[in-house]
Amino acid sequence: MANEFEQLPAAVRRERILARVSETGFVRVADLSREFGVSEVTVRSDLDAIERENPIDRVHGGAVLRGGPSLREEPFERALSTSAEEKRRIGVAAAALVRSGESLILDVGTTPAAVAAALLERDDLDDLVIVTNSLTTALALEPAIPRFTVVVTGGTLRPLQHSLVAPFAAKVLDDLHVDLAFLGGTGVHPEGGATNVNLAETELKRAMLLSADRAVFVADASKVGRVDLGRIGSIEEFDTLVTTGVDERMRAEFEKRGIDVVIT
Repeated sequence: MANEFEQLPAAVRRERILARVSETGFVRVADLSREFGVSEVTVRSDLDAIERENPIDRVHGGAVLRGGPSLREEPFERALSTSAEEKRRIGVAAAALVRSGESLILDVGTTPAAVAAALLERDDLDDLVIVTNSLTTALALEPAIPRFTVVVTGGTLRPLQHSLVAPFAAKVLDDLHVDLAFLGGTGVHPEGGATNVNLAETELKRAMLLSADRAVFVADASKVGRVDLGRIGSIEEFDTLVTTGVDERMRAEFEKRGIDVVIT
């Protein structure tokens, strides 16, 4: 027997889906299928129909809001000045989790770069091995050599973020197992998990997550509650979220899923 959602007129059903895309910036076919109890074929047909008359674009596995804020990626230098004080505080709090003798992964992005800056300021740290796919972070850490050993992943250069991505970037990670990974992204949500707008970088972030014993997601308040195109991992795969702001309801949702929330 068809469920209530499937019995709705097509126009009403599609209006509800469009509202969801407008609200979150991205929807997955599989998620809509589970949520509304309809087949993925039905959802794809609805998304195709919506795309013809509305500002959405079909992508593999779902749809995104055309030109929405979640689809725009800022150059590294421009993002560096956004929420700079928040990122500095996040960097200090995240760096406080590190102990001498540990091995780390530092992701690309301005917030992980703030972690690198905070690590440089800690003159009590010694014998760190830091792996990064960020040319900016690698150069910033150079003054700490030989106190720190800096390993760059290699790969293909993305000029917008000065990051190294596939092909070849993940090959180094295949042979590494680190104590702690600091990962950033463009969204973090209790249900949607850790996400990122750029798919090439998302693939490598996922490999970094799998290479670490423990993982910390670093994000300023603007990223909390947001879900973007590429899924890095579920919240349950992270140990700690370091941020500058989250309301109590959402904080409880994060903690219910086993992640420690550190607010700076």
